[in-house]
Amino acid sequence: MEALAAVQRVGESGWLILGSEVEKFEMALAEFWGMQAAVGCGNGMDAIEISLRSAGLQAGERVLTTPWSAFATTLAILRAGGRPVYVDVDASGMLDLEAVRTLLEEQREIRWMVPVHLFGQCLDLEELARLRDEFGLKIVEDCAQSIGARWNTQVCGSVGVAAATSFYPTKNLGALGDGGALLTNDPALAAAARQWRNYGQSEKYLHALPGLNSRLDEVHAAILHDALLPRLERFTRARCEVARHYRMGLNHPLISLLPISKSTIPVHHLFPIFVAEHRPHLMEHLHRQGVATGIHYPLLIPDQAALQGQPTEGTGALPVARRLAAQELSLPIHPHLTLAQCQQVIEACNSWTP
Repeated sequence: MEALAAVQRVGESGWLILGSEVEKFEMALAEFWGMQAAVGCGNGMDAIEISLRSAGLQAGERVLTTPWSAFATTLAILRAGGRPVYVDVDASGMLDLEAVRTLLEEQREIRWMVPVHLFGQCLDLEELARLRDEFGLKIVEDCAQSIGARWNTQVCGSVGVAAATSFYPTKNLGALGDGGALLTNDPALAAAARQWRNYGQSEKYLHALPGLNSRLDEVHAAILHDALLPRLERFTRARCEVARHYRMGLNHPLISLLPISKSTIPVHHLFPIFVAEHRPHLMEHLHRQGVATGIHYPLLIPDQAALQGQPTEGTGALPVARRLAAQELSLPIHPHLTLAQCQQVIEACNSWTP
């Protein structure tokens, strides 16, 4: 009902792009996140690119990032003019911050970093802040999968100059189409981002920046504000309950679970398991049991054909990322999954015979 009323309200207003609905949603999202400003844009990838451009990334500057995530993270860095530098992940699937520190001690000229809070987890924000302060890093946190996740009491996205998130329909806060936002505590960065998203205009027909066309529309903003953001905390609790049942019930000797730090309060965007051998066989077994699965992400970003000839760098063979990519399998998780369905998934996994 709220969504239909929001659509009707926007239609009757006659204002469809960058109006009062976007402003109202931006204020609500910033308040929810505990940040000073939110800037809505066309999608999560644009949110990363606009964050980097607004923070002053210069062409050719090197940007530390993960080799194992959605391709959009790297693509945003490239589109902003940066040079992705891939550092291996740790057992959590997120950037190995010890390896990051080692690299920065050797190459202190690196000043940029785009970490990903993967699967709805939250990186160690205390160590991330230490790296920021010790090495003068400008950090844009990719929070597309982790809205509401925390490290102890600190919310993800609060260490960097900006946090970028996505409203792609499958996200924890998903729209009825595409959309995204960046969040920041820097008023100057927020002001620059509002120009970058709208052709670089400082005011109508005056273009101060070589901007983008990346604007969150009024309909999406109204639906997000009225129908979806108010339900996010309840939906997150439901996801966490599903994850709790999985973690309690899964006990197959060939299936391992993602290690989660006791300091992390995740929001469980995905629920990955890891299978050292026979992953296709397990997928087929689960399919026969009526359980859908997916793989996130089967090919490392630096191995993608699109990056041939692009300005990227790797730091070694990335063995942990390669191992996880070869083993990961995602089980169903969403706010409307019943406990009976959870139990069906658990029993299907535990009954697997390779």
